[in-house]
Amino acid sequence: MKLEAVDYTAENAEQLFVESLRNTGFGVLKNHPIQQQLVNSIYENWYTFFNDEGKTDFTFNVDTQDGLFPTDVSETAKGHAKKDIKEFFHYYPWGQCPEALRAEIQNYYEQANALAAELLSWVEKHAPDTVSSTFSQPLSSMIEDSEQTLLRILHYPPLQGDEELGAIRAGAHEDINLLTVLPAANEPGLQVLSKEGDWLDVPCDFGNLIINIGDMLQEASDGYFPSTTHRVVNPEGSDKTKSRISLPLFLHPKPEVVLSERHTAGSYLTERLKELGVI
Repeated sequence: MKLEAVDYTAENAEQLFVESLRNTGFGVLKNHPIQQQLVNSIYENWYTFFNDEGKTDFTFNVDTQDGLFPTDVSETAKGHAKKDIKEFFHYYPWGQCPEALRAEIQNYYEQANALAAELLSWVEKHAPDTVSSTFSQPLSSMIEDSEQTLLRILHYPPLQGDEELGAIRAGAHEDINLLTVLPAANEPGLQVLSKEGDWLDVPCDFGNLIINIGDMLQEASDGYFPSTTHRVVNPEGSDKTKSRISLPLFLHPKPEVVLSERHTAGSYLTERLKELGVI
């Protein structure tokens, strides 16, 4: 099985996109509204940030989780013993950010959120009535005015050869949120686990937009839309010397949104962050 990119401008784009999500947990869009030039500029500017010693001035706030998470406090994927080989910055409109980078990253945040709301409406429209009728409110309204939606700027540094045995850039995991929106990174490495148990390379053509299902949508749809296991593998050969920048937007509902009989978005997030050891 191979993941195919869906043309956002095609007449049947909505149906093809939702079918891909349903079958693989991932959808890949081309010819979408987000400009490559903006994404490329963000990659370049944040690459400079991550290579500047002044980045430590923005070390994350423990209580609010905004700011820089250096490599020594990086995540360990659920069920894994090795820390991921990465550092990252959590951007929220209300949080800390280098002023020189704020306007550009906020512009992207707003554009990606607007597109994401449209994609959520596609998901709801093309879900069976038995599924969409159980949503506590329209999916796109779950994220409206949410202060929880997180833009993470990820930096996977070049491999030095002294990495801990068995450590990779991002261990196999599922995302917590409703949907994740991700421009194709500047280097390959993202893989998704198929229903047959095979690791598939996600198309990394620059300009593609990659969307995957998170645990909250799985919870809200009672498993109809499966949260997909994915990972970022280490590069081979000369690619080991290259950094990898990635820009996932994690769509989080407002905390009071009811996902299921068991959970609100707030209770679900708290439970998962405790499992990850973040709080």
